[in-house]
Amino acid sequence: MLTFLGNYVLRRDIAVFSGSFIELFGRLGVSEHALRSTLTRMVGKDLLARHRQGRRMHFGLTDRSRRILMDGEQRVWTHGAVNGDWDGSWTVLAFSMPESWQSRRHELRSRLTWAGFGSLGNGMWIAPAEVDVTPIAAGLGLNGHMKVFTGAAQEPTDVPSMIKDAFDLDGLTENYQAFLARWDRPDPLPDAPDDLARFLWMTTEWLQLVRFDPRLPVEYLPQDWPAIRGEHVLWELRARYEEPARRLADEALEFIRVD
Repeated sequence: MLTFLGNYVLRRDIAVFSGSFIELFGRLGVSEHALRSTLTRMVGKDLLARHRQGRRMHFGLTDRSRRILMDGEQRVWTHGAVNGDWDGSWTVLAFSMPESWQSRRHELRSRLTWAGFGSLGNGMWIAPAEVDVTPIAAGLGLNGHMKVFTGAAQEPTDVPSMIKDAFDLDGLTENYQAFLARWDRPDPLPDAPDDLARFLWMTTEWLQLVRFDPRLPVEYLPQDWPAIRGEHVLWELRARYEEPARRLADEALEFIRVD
């Protein structure tokens, strides 16, 4: 759903008729009940806003969903998964909080992972870039419980070993290889109903990959790092699917204009 909204609703100031969602996602194998439940949950999470026109219900973006969708767009199409221009900077973050703050600890760890940090244990996290942690810690009440530094690694730091300790390279490799197994072929997903379905499945799967990819410097990764080939396949298939997918989406969308 977020992939669809990011490609066909973001920046258009529209709210989409619920029936359009039902038709489009039905072609992807999503039942009407599941689709309506998803819309309701997203409204509850401030990711969609209801707009009623007569007896018809439409759904548009919120400020929160716009921020999330633009962040995902940046990760997929602007920053990419391959970090070939690293400047040598690391952000090191350490935190300590009472045991009773379990929910806050879990939320902070989730945010750090999303921001590209990996854990070295004992509350210490690292990211291969200068990261502004202010929005990461926002609303968690961690003043006095967190320390943050940025700079280059110094001798005798074993950077390759540090990366292996902090980041799940085997898991990342396995996930990228699964993407390639599905998409790096002449006719991906031959049983899909159309190119809109293929484009949505492909970009959703890729976003899930880059969501947990810290964009490690290529000089510390294997030469056959599968993200390199994966990104090439992504752009190649985007060129094939994007225009026919947009035509199909535009033909199926009924919407109203919203401020």
